[in-house]
Amino acid sequence: MIMQKLRQFMYGRYGTDQLAMGLLIAGLLCGIISMFTGSVILYYLSFVFYAFEIYRMLSKNIEKRRSENMKFMQLIWKVKNFFTGLKAKAELRKKYKYFKCPACGQKIRIPRGRGKVEVRCPKCSHSFIKKV
Repeated sequence: MIMQKLRQFMYGRYGTDQLAMGLLIAGLLCGIISMFTGSVILYYLSFVFYAFEIYRMLSKNIEKRRSENMKFMQLIWKVKNFFTGLKAKAELRKKYKYFKCPACGQKIRIPRGRGKVEVRCPKCSHSFIKKV
């Protein structure tokens, strides 16, 4: 009976998505940090996150909520790819040494452990000697 009433109430409303979960986590983090630091600003900020989450869940403007969620997911994707790229670069730095061409600024990757090598830029054909 109660579940049926809740389903009827939520019919035509947006509900939860990834942005709602992000707002919930942000609100929880602000609340927990405010408990330990005694910050009133973080305490009230957690309620702002909760209120905005509830507003989005109960909204009937589904297209606008979808576009908000899409923008949030694009931002999360960029951040995730940035950190994935940093991890990959860190692993490659163990195997390769990177140089910049003094003439054109092109990045050049040379395997480590080769001693002194003459590096030739693939872009401008400038040669220079570096220790790898």
